[in-house]
Amino acid sequence: MALLINDLCINCDVCAPACPNTAIYQGETIYEIDPARCTECVGHFDEPQCQVVCPVECIDLDPAHAETREQLAAKAARLGKEAA
Repeated sequence: MALLINDLCINCDVCAPACPNTAIYQGETIYEIDPARCTECVGHFDEPQCQVVCPVECIDLDPAHAETREQLAAKAARLGKEAA
């Protein structure tokens, strides 16, 4: 699944730099996560780095974007090729 930043976000600016896929960006009122770029850090880290660094624990699984670990790994590989 992609991740989703909820309304508890305090715009502390720590999650975006932690994302290896540049999936996190400043939205209209809070940070947002692009589900097309979010891999839950599969292919990079053992756990989502945005969740690790978030001081208010406002990053949840996004039920609207259910993906298996295999699908997330394939997305990470595809994104890696785009960056190259």
